[in-house]
Amino acid sequence: MPVVESRCVVPVPVDVAFAVSQTTGEARLRWDPFIRHQRFLDGATRPAKGVRTWTVQRFGFRMESEYVSFAPPTNVGFAMTKGSWFFARMGGGWRFKGVEGDPGSTVATWRYNFSCRPRWLAPLAERIGVVVLQRDIDRRIRGYARGCSDPVVLAAAREALPGPATA
Repeated sequence: MPVVESRCVVPVPVDVAFAVSQTTGEARLRWDPFIRHQRFLDGATRPAKGVRTWTVQRFGFRMESEYVSFAPPTNVGFAMTKGSWFFARMGGGWRFKGVEGDPGSTVATWRYNFSCRPRWLAPLAERIGVVVLQRDIDRRIRGYARGCSDPVVLAAAREALPGPATA
């Protein structure tokens, strides 16, 4: 199964870095070039393991996915439950780890895995998919890094943190 990965260092603590990755609404749209529209399903109002989301990608592709892991502030994982006809499977995870010696910085690593259909076309489709998804994940993590410096996004992320606001 092909895998694409991208990583960056952002100038915020791990809890804030994680919270930025989970922003919703206008704050999310400020940094995430992948999403045109996203909403929680089944009456959920915030991310958690088992929560499903409906996402419309910037080119109009639609995907329903489920949080298969949710462990703030270190990682989150998802799996596609319904999506575009050409993905047999799609999943991924985002990990956040403090930079040793710099508690104000975080390494964010995003990884996606997928397989394509139909089976006879998969070898070619997956090679193309690696190129396209690598470009997309790199673009997306650059947007995320910008979001980690955007005062509006940071305010929304900090508001979602449990307990007192993080400086």
